[in-house]
Amino acid sequence: MTAPQGTIVVPGGRVWFKRVGGGAGLPLLVIHGGPGLPHNYLRSLERLAKGREVIFWDQLGCGNSKCRSNPQLWTMQRAVAEVDAVLCALGLDRFHLFGNSWGAMLAQQYMLDAAPAGVASLTISNSIASIPEFANMVARLKSELDPATQAAIDGHEAAGTTYSPEYQAAIRTWNETYLCRIRPWPRELEDAFRNMGAEVFETMFGPSDFHIVGTIRDWDVLDRLDEISVPTLVLAGRYDECVPEHMWEMHKRIPGSRFELFETSAHMPFIEEPDKFDAVMRNFLRRHDV
Repeated sequence: MTAPQGTIVVPGGRVWFKRVGGGAGLPLLVIHGGPGLPHNYLRSLERLAKGREVIFWDQLGCGNSKCRSNPQLWTMQRAVAEVDAVLCALGLDRFHLFGNSWGAMLAQQYMLDAAPAGVASLTISNSIASIPEFANMVARLKSELDPATQAAIDGHEAAGTTYSPEYQAAIRTWNETYLCRIRPWPRELEDAFRNMGAEVFETMFGPSDFHIVGTIRDWDVLDRLDEISVPTLVLAGRYDECVPEHMWEMHKRIPGSRFELFETSAHMPFIEEPDKFDAVMRNFLRRHDV
């Protein structure tokens, strides 16, 4: 498949993809986060398209890949099958794999389940290997917010009034502390949140980071990370909700992996520390363009 953009049939519907750039380097396939957050916020990775192709897609149920309501679709197993369908349709024989947040969780599961021979390297950006451990992380981080913000989050979630301006302001404080610390947020990040696939997130994850009751609530691959055998880069942010201590533990469990900490970033170093991010990524990808 050589079209610069189009759609691909996957289990449950069709998904939209876009190919950017080109060159001698191996292609980079980008898996966005959420679950349900479209690819927009990762457009910064187009900077890596000088010398190689960078490929984005919107996972089913969000962005340009809308589908009819069907909560039965939103499982890790179906998401892994979607990755496989996208790769087969794109005809990628040898490529790099990059996942951010939920996208890196999906990338880990794909590597563990499918053991694809064509993956030259894996980048795990600002993610986790255990939902139960993540639940403990966010509980601790929430306790470090100011008391009024904590009370607004807890009170409105208990009352079911998360539509209230007070709750939305508290979540904004959380997001600006632990997701992206750049002010103001870039337009592509704001657009991604506005176009989030709510059903996908709520079915797989739950109503919020603080109540993880969805289909992936028990997901945990921490003890399987030693099965990942491709060159792996682990990217962490000092202020990330996916705390760097957990990502360091992931790094230690993946044989031969490289760990990079972004000292002024939260969850999105490609936005928060773009120069360092680009240098780290270009160096890593070039080393494994084989």
